[in-house]
Amino acid sequence: MSTTQSERLRGLLEPLVSAAELDLEEIEVSRAGRRRTLRVIVDSDDGVELDACADLSRALSQKLDETDAMGEDEYVLEVTSPGTDRPLTRQRHYVRATGRLVAFRLHEGQEVVARVLAVDEEGLDTEVPGVKGRRPTARRIAFDDIARARVEIEFNRKDKKEEEA
Repeated sequence: MSTTQSERLRGLLEPLVSAAELDLEEIEVSRAGRRRTLRVIVDSDDGVELDACADLSRALSQKLDETDAMGEDEYVLEVTSPGTDRPLTRQRHYVRATGRLVAFRLHEGQEVVARVLAVDEEGLDTEVPGVKGRRPTARRIAFDDIARARVEIEFNRKDKKEEEA
């Protein structure tokens, strides 16, 4: 997608996404033959409910129909939340991952798996789980040191609602 089209779509859709109290994470336009797909990826601190995606999809579709932002060709609009394997790239992603186990690849090549405890402007306070009976250790990771990060899926992890109960 051209930068101009991407910027135009973002400028058109972001106010509607914000009005739904969601964050616009990404806009993707793809083509397979004559078929085009516009994928709008949204998120929030509390996740995204299916009904919220459906409501937003209707609002975005109406707005797109009123403009020529997608041109004359037919397209399919998909409104979705990011997958569990999405890379953490912004501070708000790390804030949302607080309490979760994250796999980090640092610029120096080191790989660290740690639980995010707190996030500030410069980086993260984490806890590296202990191995073979050892105690967990605290570790500070600066954003500038992170090359890549993804949330690790934990099947036995209690969710926030269970922990608060």
